[in-house]
Amino acid sequence: MQTQVDDVAIGPSSEDEFALVDPHYAAPHGDPCSACGCPVEAEDRFCPACGNPHGTELPSDATAETSTEAEQSHFRCEGCGAEVATDPDQRSYVCPFCASTYVIEFCPETSGRRAPDFVIGFAVSPEQAQRKFSEWLRDNGWFRPGDLSQAQVAEKMKGIYLPFWVFSMLARSDWSARIGQYWYRTETYTTRDAKGNTVTKTRRVRETEWWPLSGQHHRYYSGYLVSGSRGLPQADAQRIEPFQLPALKRYQPHFLAGWLNEEVSIDEQAALAACQGEFQRREQSRITAFMPGDTHRDLQIRTDYSRINSDLCLLPVYLLSYRYRNKLYRFLVNGQTGKCAGDKPVSATRVALAVGLVLLLVLVVVLLILWL
Repeated sequence: MQTQVDDVAIGPSSEDEFALVDPHYAAPHGDPCSACGCPVEAEDRFCPACGNPHGTELPSDATAETSTEAEQSHFRCEGCGAEVATDPDQRSYVCPFCASTYVIEFCPETSGRRAPDFVIGFAVSPEQAQRKFSEWLRDNGWFRPGDLSQAQVAEKMKGIYLPFWVFSMLARSDWSARIGQYWYRTETYTTRDAKGNTVTKTRRVRETEWWPLSGQHHRYYSGYLVSGSRGLPQADAQRIEPFQLPALKRYQPHFLAGWLNEEVSIDEQAALAACQGEFQRREQSRITAFMPGDTHRDLQIRTDYSRINSDLCLLPVYLLSYRYRNKLYRFLVNGQTGKCAGDKPVSATRVALAVGLVLLLVLVVVLLILWL
């Protein structure tokens, strides 16, 4: 038996979306912008590429901020493997991912890594991120260790652009399974009652009829983020999702001015394998939801992927990592939406005291009940 399961219509691939060119397009003309070199027409007050006021010169430090990444200092953490770019005058560094000071400087030109395609700017200010951390840390504050200094911990929060791979692809699945349909029959049987007498009874017995079924399923997937950072595992990154991807803008170096940014340390093929693993789980879930009958078994799915497109994006995150009694704790804030997540230490002594008070209260209530 053959069935065709079509979940959604196939949308255009990313290549198709960006392949349209206006035949009447004319390249911009005008004087070059003093910041980025983009042509600016005489009536424009601001540069259309970087926003610099037209006809003004940037100070030397601002020019350095809008220069390419090659003029930054790059550090690699020997503890977690994260690679971060920062201001060129910074010669020492503490890893924002694991709070390690064992870092070395490296040259990114020898890596041959892909440049970012898109970026989302910070919408949450550092002050707002600090307030979110303070509010988060105060929740259940009684259980927080008394020797944890909030002020010293908060000073370690950094705004950083983290690399994420974004994939889109068409998944086509061929599947087969055995479908089970329940039916019931009445069965007569004999047993003995409490007095030892033989009695005849009936009962309803469920049976399952099985038959083979196969079909096809297809769906276009897009917008799934895979962390490109060794310092930030995928599970931690998903705790502050979602990001609003329609806000993505074409990458320009000036977006990074004044912020840290991590070099991509997970290559495209490894990220693609992780992404397809997630899409495979979604395919199985969707196919299972479409199954007829009451139950199924021996489900086999073979999925092929096509129209694969990848983009490397830099997304804004506030990151705070600190160690308390040799254990690493991490707090994250989505720099676009403000969503936060993290782990914080608790005082074992205070937890034990709280448990003891609860047990004592229960004991008092029980004694009062017995007394009355």
